[in-house]
Amino acid sequence: MSWDAGLPLNDVPSLELTYTTHAQGAAWLREPCEVALEYSVDGGSWSEAANGRFLRIKRSGDMTDQTGAQRFSLPGWAWMLRKLVLYPSLDMVDGKRQFNAVRVGHILTTLISEGAGRGALPGLSADFTATHDSAGQPWSAELTIGLEPGTDLLQLLINLSEQGVCDWQMTGRVLQVYNEGTALGRQLAAGPAPVELVLGRDIDQAPDDATLEDAASAILVVGEEGLRVEVTNPGAVAPWGRWEAYQSQGGVKDEGTARLLAGQALERASRERVQVTRQIKPQEARFLPLADYRPGDTIRAPGEEGRPEALRVRQITLSRGDDGVVGGNLTLNDRFLERDVKLARRAAGILNGGVSSGGNGGEPGGDGEGRVPAAPTGLLVNPAAYQDDEGYTHGQITISWSPVTTDVNGTPLTVSGYELIGQTPPGTGAERVLATTTATTLTYSPLVPKSRWVFGVRAVNDGTLGQVAASAEITIPDDETPPPDPSTPVVDSRLGIFRISWDGFTSAATGMPKDFSRVLIMMRDPLDPGNEGQQVEWLERAGTAVVPGQPYNVDREFWLVAIDRSGNLSGASAHVISQAKPLVNTDMIGEIINGAEHIITGSIPANAKIVAGSITGGLIQALAIDAGKIAANAITADKIQAGAIDAAHIKANAITADKIAAGSITAAKIDADALNGKVITGPVVRSSPTGRRFVLDSSTLDLRFYPSGSSNYSRVYAEDSGGEAAVAITTNTSFSQRAELRVNSSLIRLGMISSGGTRSGGGLDIASSYARYGYSAGSSYSEASILFDGAGKWTMKGRVWEFTTSSSYETICAGSGVVSSGYYGVTITYGPSMADNMGPVATVRDGAAAPNFYWCLDASSPSGFSFGWSTGGGVLSGKAFYFWAFRHPGSA
Repeated sequence: MSWDAGLPLNDVPSLELTYTTHAQGAAWLREPCEVALEYSVDGGSWSEAANGRFLRIKRSGDMTDQTGAQRFSLPGWAWMLRKLVLYPSLDMVDGKRQFNAVRVGHILTTLISEGAGRGALPGLSADFTATHDSAGQPWSAELTIGLEPGTDLLQLLINLSEQGVCDWQMTGRVLQVYNEGTALGRQLAAGPAPVELVLGRDIDQAPDDATLEDAASAILVVGEEGLRVEVTNPGAVAPWGRWEAYQSQGGVKDEGTARLLAGQALERASRERVQVTRQIKPQEARFLPLADYRPGDTIRAPGEEGRPEALRVRQITLSRGDDGVVGGNLTLNDRFLERDVKLARRAAGILNGGVSSGGNGGEPGGDGEGRVPAAPTGLLVNPAAYQDDEGYTHGQITISWSPVTTDVNGTPLTVSGYELIGQTPPGTGAERVLATTTATTLTYSPLVPKSRWVFGVRAVNDGTLGQVAASAEITIPDDETPPPDPSTPVVDSRLGIFRISWDGFTSAATGMPKDFSRVLIMMRDPLDPGNEGQQVEWLERAGTAVVPGQPYNVDREFWLVAIDRSGNLSGASAHVISQAKPLVNTDMIGEIINGAEHIITGSIPANAKIVAGSITGGLIQALAIDAGKIAANAITADKIQAGAIDAAHIKANAITADKIAAGSITAAKIDADALNGKVITGPVVRSSPTGRRFVLDSSTLDLRFYPSGSSNYSRVYAEDSGGEAAVAITTNTSFSQRAELRVNSSLIRLGMISSGGTRSGGGLDIASSYARYGYSAGSSYSEASILFDGAGKWTMKGRVWEFTTSSSYETICAGSGVVSSGYYGVTITYGPSMADNMGPVATVRDGAAAPNFYWCLDASSPSGFSFGWSTGGGVLSGKAFYFWAFRHPGSA
């Protein structure tokens, strides 16, 4: 008679069914059975939907109802997974089943196989393994986790998906589990044929529910051992001023971790939370639920105010009423809500530990005296990035391991604690103890972004040091979150120039985040399709910038791009097209007034245009009359009024020694206060003995500038070098990180240096025999640079960004991947949609022992490209692919 089905992502679906006892098949519903939800696009062939198998668990009805209506509440087949629980084993640790540094598939297959051995859930099967997910891809995450006996399979799946470890669904009675964000996270919002739902065609109602109840602009985190950290978010929505929140974090003793957790919590609370629901019209829609998109996919649909945007499908609800018409709605998450989900997962991983995308091992250390504890097992390191109050990025790690319960001989032992050991750079730097704890999870910060480390953990037995378990090499991440898109600039033309104004807000009318650096003002000719635009100015805050030198009455297109302190670029603001307007009537341009030089020479004769006495002192621009325009000896002493010339009328540097009569300057001519506060002592000149001052020292060829209340000066100095004075400018001489500019006859060097004078950041060399630009943190491994030599050759050092971290404006995307056997091709997406079409250059390597196949690139767009290939030797073997793709203005 009617039904209503809800199909969520990573949760148990449900079906409400009303069926009459007079209908065919009603007898089946009197007993426990399974009900499938199927769909058909053409009315001919039918397919069972993923998560479309339900269990007849609950029923209700009224025997006096003449229609014989019976109501059934049917949970999805996944509900039955709660009936398979984890049993204790012989190797329990602290009452828990311990899984040490294993893939998620190992844990799940262990539960399923043990349950099958006991006869539990005989209808259940799984198409993943301990090493590969249901799509045949290797598991990407490792876990060290202790599970309580009695934990059921459904609870475990939901917890793992909430922590971002995996996605899962049921297809019939088959459990399918995937790496998070892959098979159940398809990107269908871009590409040559995006799935786009349109108002009126696919959607007829679009309600939004929004709330500011959970918003906050400041949070106080209270940890252990007296730790208190306050973090604020200047970009948060605050219509009534500062809103505060409080977060108690047991087990957190590290300030960096507290800032990381607080920053993530504040970002989730920084804006209005909007629930987007869109009612669909399957009868008229171009794109159909289940057939064209499913829960987890990202599609294009009307967001707030009806603008199309990329939204992720979190739930599909379908229904059929008494009228027989099928309808439904979608629950959608915008990119802000999806980021909130990821931030919450990351916070849970930090607090709970035990999940990592890499880094494990067990290189033992040396023995000590007494009973030596064994090396910890299941070591996992999870690095993260956070920002301080000034918006600068630092690194943090969460490291976890299994408890040590024996000595090196296997004899039971209760250890007194653990030590965290770090070494950077790996293999060369000094090892040092970073922290101690009595728990099996530890957080530590701050660490330098992009630095390389090896971390180790050892147990301690009343002073006797145990064996060390060492991690693989870990690279501390930098901030990779781009700033929000800026608001639309205001462009106008005044006095023949463009004025571009920005209000300092994002496109969502919120403040910029604290790591915001500046907005770049971009300009291009809108009629030139190959013009990608160029930066013409920039603003560090709300204000106005001027763009001169543009032709009159010609369209120019302007937009803004925000950049943060880590170099991440936002998307573009809305574009504005404007024209520069001339200052005077256009029929005067080129005849009397030249746009560059004002009045054209000879176009206005003085005897015809200038009336006697019409030019007075008030009409002459300051400094407009210089010595070259005054006839020799035209100004004599009798022409100068007594007292008419004072200091304000004398041009700087206009009076030189040859213009001063010998002996004309005496002590009586110098004002009593003219040298007040100036101390001249031999070769040293100081503007003040203390405080804010400059010091000029001829003995060191040195000019130093001191800020108020600090000895940290910047200096301009020269060095005797091969018969010349090489000039240098250095900032922040008391700091470990500083900027320096050096100039001599054969080299100009600009860059960041350390206190020891070595390179420590970005740098530029312009020399007589070479030129180099790049970045170095003091080692060859960290260097990324381009070198041009005098022979016309050039070389590059460094690594190429993997394509999953590309931005829309990068020149080259590069990467590689593996496709398992059984597929005829693969589609590679760059991550972002690139600003222009891309030219992929790629190759495919076959996994067969005797390769025999052909392949080609069969599609390319700004969002990605695809391969297709034939069978080789009659089989579809696995393939590996390698590529780089470049932005180009062509249409190929």
